Amino acid sequence: MDKVTAGRDVLGEFAPTFARLNDDVLFGEVWSREEELPLRDRSIVTVTALIASGVLDSSLKGHIERARANGVTRQEMAEVLTHAAFYAGWPKAWAAFRLAQEVYAD
Repeated sequence: MDKVTAGRDVLGEFAPTFARLNDDVLFGEVWSREEELPLRDRSIVTVTALIASGVLDSSLKGHIERARANGVTRQEMAEVLTHAAFYAGWPKAWAAFRLAQEVYAD
C-alpha cells in the first residue's frame, strides 16, 4: 500500500497531531497489519462502516477506489453495497452505488 499523506497534505498545519495519527497510525500501522486482515477485507469493512455511518462523500469514494485497488471486483462491490443496504439504509446504498459506478466505470 502506498504511503498515505492526506492528513499532512490537508490538515498538517492546522491539526498536525490529527494529521500524524491519520497518516502514520491509521493508514500506516493499522492498514499495514495484513497478516491479521488482508487489505481487500479491510477495504470491504471500511466501505461498509462508512456507509452505515452516513459518510457518503469523497471519503467513501476514496475508499471504494482503494477497495478496487485492493482487488474488490465490480461484482463484489455491488454485492457488498446490496448487502449493506438492508442494514445501513436504502438511501445510503443508493448514494454509495452512484460513487461506485464512477469508480468502476472503465
